[in-house]
Amino acid sequence: MHRLSHRGIPRPHSRGQRQAPPREDPVSDRLDYRGAGVDLEGADKHVDAISEVVTSTWGDGVIGGFGGFAAGIEVPEGMRRPVMMLSTDGVGTKLELARRLDLWEGVGFDLVAMCADDLTAAGATTVGFVDYMAVGTLHPERDRAVVASVAEACRRYGCPLLGGETAEHPGVMAPDAIDLAGAALGVVEHGEEIAGEGVRVGDVIIGLHSPNLRSNGFSLVRKIVAEVELEDSFPGESRSIGEVLLEPSVLYGPLLGPVLGDTALHGMAHITGGGIPGNLARILGSEHHAVVERDRWEEPEVFGWLRDSAGLDDAAMVETFNLGIGFCVVVAPDVVDGILEAIAGSAVIGHVVDGERGVTIK
Repeated sequence: MHRLSHRGIPRPHSRGQRQAPPREDPVSDRLDYRGAGVDLEGADKHVDAISEVVTSTWGDGVIGGFGGFAAGIEVPEGMRRPVMMLSTDGVGTKLELARRLDLWEGVGFDLVAMCADDLTAAGATTVGFVDYMAVGTLHPERDRAVVASVAEACRRYGCPLLGGETAEHPGVMAPDAIDLAGAALGVVEHGEEIAGEGVRVGDVIIGLHSPNLRSNGFSLVRKIVAEVELEDSFPGESRSIGEVLLEPSVLYGPLLGPVLGDTALHGMAHITGGGIPGNLARILGSEHHAVVERDRWEEPEVFGWLRDSAGLDDAAMVETFNLGIGFCVVVAPDVVDGILEAIAGSAVIGHVVDGERGVTIK
């Protein structure tokens, strides 16, 4: 399934580059795909270059070969009634900063985190991943770096990169433009899905640390740094401003693996666009209210820098950024100590009270 194909031109293997065929021109019989802006030779070289890095993520459960129309994955052994779950997302406008700096090594982690951590929030184990990269024109070093980053993130997540597609869009996207999206496949035992129905008054909210922005809020970030030299040093850091902003997302699935399936997990929330209030509220019942105490964790410096650089008020910060908490777990009070011990980088940040659905951050 990892391919770069060309309609009307057979290829022995490909990573799905699909374009509509060029419009027939009655005036010229010399118009061809290359003339329309599609680099066929470069496409084949791209496929060859990524084949090893993609298949290096595969284990015994993968069904199908590199370059086929689809790939499969066996359901983990021992499951009685497996429920398959799907999640899809993209890196978003963080890619524009990566383009400005030509730094691509972390974007695959952002992509896998955005998709697979959503599955984790539902109680599912991620068992497969596919990616879709759209570009204006192929840039071999950049494109290989992006796929390698996705593959490495999948490896750390413990799931295979089953396939994907690279689509070249000449005339539609700017020559150096790129967009990156993906989809994750997960599995959970029937009845062990987590959607928040188990959340109760008195439950404790545990937050997992996020040292950076993850992949959210970058439309605002890009406006803030539009006139900033991203190569300048970040205050108090040896890294540049751009490197700090592009720091890759934490992968929460592997951290939560030891506690998935525990019936004391009443709800989980992946903190993405909308910040803590927008995402934690999604797992609350109509008569449950979450109270989150900001003095329970240390806010990473990057958020203060953004606040000061743009003069953002607190409301804008809270509704846009994760502020240092990238994932929340709502648990019964009697298991808090065990959960904190099992999950690295976790801390109690709040509790659930009786009230109208919503989140108060104080």
